[in-house]
Amino acid sequence: MTTVIYILLGIVVLVVFLALIAPKTYNVSRTIEIDSPKANVFPYLKFLNKQSEWSPWAKKDPDMERKLTGTDGEVGAISCWNGNKDVGEGEQEITKIVDGERVEGRLRFFKPWKSESNCYMDLEETASGKSKVTWGFSGKNKFPFSIMMLFMSMDKMVGKDFEEGLESLKTQLEN
Repeated sequence: MTTVIYILLGIVVLVVFLALIAPKTYNVSRTIEIDSPKANVFPYLKFLNKQSEWSPWAKKDPDMERKLTGTDGEVGAISCWNGNKDVGEGEQEITKIVDGERVEGRLRFFKPWKSESNCYMDLEETASGKSKVTWGFSGKNKFPFSIMMLFMSMDKMVGKDFEEGLESLKTQLEN
């Protein structure tokens, strides 16, 4: 009986220790330069329906159900989706727009697990006729998911999708 108590106590101490050292936040972003002026690029960032044209997740499930509420391209617009196991279920809400420069939003995932993140897309002019797009998101790792993040990397999980999406955006705008 004493051995069982020590084992249970050891497990509790291990979980507490892992929870203390686990990353509490994440921040993932990718940047690309596009040979197109800001005025041509910004609508692809601002409008949720335009985002779906270059989204890597739209490619992973072209048959996903989508619904838009509010006025696309304005604060308060929400794009809802329900797709296969690769894209899950969730919604993205536009929370702030700095015209021609930045779009901020809130991502709420319902499946395969619940989570919330802040997302953003920044746009800068780099040279005459060229634009730099930075796409990112950040959030908090809640317990017990935070412990899993000791063994997984949000950057590795999502970064490749961001790169694929930005490459798709670049291809679309440069052709």
